[in-house]
Amino acid sequence: MAKSVTYNKRENEKKKQARRAEKQKKKEDRKLSGKVNSFDDMIAYVDENGVITSTPPELNPNKEEIKQEEILISTPKKEEIEAPAVLRGRIDYFNESKGYGFIKDLDSAEKYFFHVSNNTLTNISESDIVTFDLERGLRGMNAINIRLEDESEN
Repeated sequence: MAKSVTYNKRENEKKKQARRAEKQKKKEDRKLSGKVNSFDDMIAYVDENGVITSTPPELNPNKEEIKQEEILISTPKKEEIEAPAVLRGRIDYFNESKGYGFIKDLDSAEKYFFHVSNNTLTNISESDIVTFDLERGLRGMNAINIRLEDESEN
């Protein structure tokens, strides 16, 4: 006795046979048209501007000759960023026992760390207006040469 095949299985088998027949038909059409891609037809070239072409690079007439001596291999020097001569700020936080604090710049609202060992002032308190210079530290910019605002005007 033969096994019974369900409706879905028959439909799936018909679809597979139809796909195989379509694939075989396409293969025969390609053979009959005579359009067989040769290796030379499949090669693509990239010109000096990065454009893909079918022309080999030797045949391009407008090739520019570059002399090896004219090529410069170096990095441009960085221009030093000059900070403003005098920065003004307000003491935002100051811990007298540990000797450090933060100054909030009045112009840019950025905060800068300072330590008492970098300054000649000892009588600094929070909310004082001061002038200061900047120095690059290990963790960012540090305020140095801190002076009270009324002292620097004299």
